[in-house]
Amino acid sequence: MINFIIDIIFGVLKFLFIVVPVLISVAYLTLAERKILGYTQSRKGPNVVGIYGLLQPLADGVKLFCKEIVIPNHVNVFLYLWAPILALTLALTSWSLVPLGKDIVLNNLNLGLLVIFALSTIGVYAILISGWSSNSKYAFLGALRAGAQMISYEVCIGLIIINVILCVGSFNINSIITFQKNSIWLLIPLLGAAFMFFICSLAETNRAPFDLTEGESELVSGYNVEYSSMSFALFFLAEYCHIIFMSYLFVILFCGGSQFLIFDLTWIAFLKLTLVAFAFIWVRTSYPRLRYDQLMYLLWKTYLPLSIGLVIFTNCLLWSLEGLPNKLCI
Repeated sequence: MINFIIDIIFGVLKFLFIVVPVLISVAYLTLAERKILGYTQSRKGPNVVGIYGLLQPLADGVKLFCKEIVIPNHVNVFLYLWAPILALTLALTSWSLVPLGKDIVLNNLNLGLLVIFALSTIGVYAILISGWSSNSKYAFLGALRAGAQMISYEVCIGLIIINVILCVGSFNINSIITFQKNSIWLLIPLLGAAFMFFICSLAETNRAPFDLTEGESELVSGYNVEYSSMSFALFFLAEYCHIIFMSYLFVILFCGGSQFLIFDLTWIAFLKLTLVAFAFIWVRTSYPRLRYDQLMYLLWKTYLPLSIGLVIFTNCLLWSLEGLPNKLCI
C-alpha cells in the first residue's frame, strides 16, 4: 500500500515537472509573438500590464478563467467538452517522451519517436470531434479542413523522419542525440529534409501561412467557433504547446539536442528551441495566408514526391557507402 502511494506521488510530481514549465513557456510564447508582431509592424504590442507587458499572459489567463462558459443548446455536450481536454492532454503527453536536457528524460522508450508520431496522429481526432460535436456548419467545415491538412502533412513528416532513422538506426530519441554528438548534426547532411520538416511543422501546427483552419475571413475561426472561455483556452494552449514541441523535436532530430561543439548543457537545447520558435513567428510576420488548393498542391505535388525521392536517395547513398545500420535498434 505504501509503495502504491509513493508511486502515485512520484507520478504526480513527474506530471507537474512537465506541465508547469510547458504552460509557463506557452504563456510567454504568446507574449513574445505579440511583441515580435508588433515591432515588425511598427507598433509596440502589449506594454501596459506589468513592466514591458510581462504580466499580460497572466491577465489573459485570468480573463479566460473568469469568463462564463457558454454551451450552445444544439451541441453534443460530452464530446463538446471532451475535445479540448483531449487536445491539451495529447499535447502535454508528448513532452514526457523527449529528453529535457542532458541525462534528464522521464520515459526513455526504445520506440519513442514512433510513439510521438502516433500521439501526433491521434491529435487529429480532437479537432474532428470538436467540429462534429458543435453541430455547426462553420465548425464542421473548419474541422474537416484541419483534419485533411494535418493528416496530409503528417505523411510528409513521417517520410522525413525515415531519413533520420536510416542514418541513426534507432527509434530511440537519446540514440539520435548521441549519434549527432559522436559524429555531426544531421542538419548538415539532411539540410533539405530539415527545411521540409520545418515547413511541414508550420502546416501541422496550423501556423501562418498555413492557418487555413482558423481563417477568420473564411470560417469565422474554424473548428473552435462555438467554444468560449476556458474551453477555447484549452485549444489555444494545445496549439502553442504543439508549436514548442515541434520546435524542440526539430532541435533533437537535426541540431543535436543539448550538444554544441564540446559542450553538452541543458540550456543549449532550450536556446536552440527559442531560435526555432522565433522562426515560427518570423514566418508569420512575413508571408500571407495561402489558398487551400495551394496548400494541398504544395504537399501532394511537391513535398510528397520530394520526400519519397529523398528517402530513396538517402538509402541508396548509405548503402553504397556501407553506412546503413546492420539492424534497426528498437
